[in-house]
Amino acid sequence: MNKSILLEDLGHNDYKETWDYQEQLFKSIIDLKIKNRREGSHLETPNHFLLVEHPHVYTLGKSGDMGNLLVDENVLTEKGAKFYKINRGGDITYHGPGQIVGYPILDLDNFFTDIHKYLRFLEEMVILTLADYGLKAERSKGETGVWLDVGTPFARKICAMGVRASRWVTMHGFALNVNADLGYFDLMIPCGIKGKAVTSLNVELGQKEVDMAEVKKRLLKHFSNLFEAEFQRIDRPLI
Repeated sequence: MNKSILLEDLGHNDYKETWDYQEQLFKSIIDLKIKNRREGSHLETPNHFLLVEHPHVYTLGKSGDMGNLLVDENVLTEKGAKFYKINRGGDITYHGPGQIVGYPILDLDNFFTDIHKYLRFLEEMVILTLADYGLKAERSKGETGVWLDVGTPFARKICAMGVRASRWVTMHGFALNVNADLGYFDLMIPCGIKGKAVTSLNVELGQKEVDMAEVKKRLLKHFSNLFEAEFQRIDRPLI
């Protein structure tokens, strides 16, 4: 079992380019697993973790409702935003500057083969990170992601999640609002959940801007502890 994870911070990067890169890494792990099974070999499968900030973009999961995007293509163009239908679970999600997006591309055979546990661990990573900033974040029953003031009229989502898995290999992941422009969320029904607000860490802390590098550091620390994993940072261009 390989619990080492190759970490790449892609900085600001186009959604489609990053998605293609994810798909490439995802496929390479699956191909290696198929090879091991066919040939009876035991070649070690790698794990990857991509961190990125995307330009304004809306993505719709495979079971999502197009009606949850409240504007047409012309408005998106005016706002400098793109739109993609993608192959993760979940409904509609927004990504943009000031948001930390994480894509763990893991072979869960290296950790545990339980998608429910995997999602709960991703949520717990965010909950623990927000606790570092004095915020009490929670899960909301039946709604994947991380929320504040669950069960009250002031419930608001701070982190969205949606994953895809095949042969216990994961892709896609989470999007944590840190210094996000919340106005972009008004153009959709976030995750298809009506009547719920969205928030960002800087808003909750009453700050103009929160140090993104520090938030990333805390997220990775909690992820490493939860998954009993070790990160190996690599710097290279997208391939």
